[in-house]
Amino acid sequence: MKIGFIGLGIMGSPMAGQLIKGGHDVYLYSRSKVPEELVSNGGIPCQNGPEVAANSEVIILMLPDTPDVEKVLFGDEGISETLLEGQTIIDMSSISPIATREFASQLATKNVSYVDAPVSGGEIGAKNATLTIMVGANGSMFAKVEPIFKLMGKNITHVGDIGAGQVCKVANQVIVALNIEAVGEALLLASKAGVDPSKVRQALMGGFASSKILEIHGERMIERTFKPGFRIELHQKDLNLALNTARSLGVSLPNTSTAQELFNACSAAGQSTQDHSAMVCALERLAQHTVA
Repeated sequence: MKIGFIGLGIMGSPMAGQLIKGGHDVYLYSRSKVPEELVSNGGIPCQNGPEVAANSEVIILMLPDTPDVEKVLFGDEGISETLLEGQTIIDMSSISPIATREFASQLATKNVSYVDAPVSGGEIGAKNATLTIMVGANGSMFAKVEPIFKLMGKNITHVGDIGAGQVCKVANQVIVALNIEAVGEALLLASKAGVDPSKVRQALMGGFASSKILEIHGERMIERTFKPGFRIELHQKDLNLALNTARSLGVSLPNTSTAQELFNACSAAGQSTQDHSAMVCALERLAQHTVA
């Protein structure tokens, strides 16, 4: 299949690499230069989004936020004017569920299919092709694109119709943020009490409190390794989506709001580009104690 891929950042680049490895012709575009590794492995660099769309049956987007997706689709150099009947857009970004449905509706007037398929698993999952992929699409379209997803992920779920994937991702980000906050509080408490947090983490990994967040991000907090797998500023964006969606539905998310304030405090301290596990730093500043 001829597949276009727009957005080659921390996640997009290894995801596109999996498609190339899977034997597809992959047309590539990024605002920054297309990574040389993808080209040397057989990827086809393009000058802009419309060139990608003109050569592809399916176009995958992996972009930071809702305005970025809207610009790529409908901006001055957007791909919508290039799209033809029968083509498919797969948006694997994490964006507004409401905007997703609006974009799909606009493209439906051109008989262009739309699939929302946000992912979870971070850079490690992208590199290992073990991403969790949450798909919003009609049944026949899901069957068509599922083989593409299988090259990039392991846990692939057809959640529902268009927009359902984005709703699922918002829920995912709420759970992840609150787990990071909980692990940060627990390790901070242990450290402040004079107990080795690495030993506490080791003990908890064998019990009911065990989780991927405790395993991976707990270690980051103790080792102070905050090089981003998923940046704080991106998680802030996702929690904004959660809170805005909740507000439109009349739902209160009090602990999500607290997690967002902790991310905001990190951002104010110049940590917006660090890994989201650095949320613990905001808790540390409140306690005047560092997990170590």
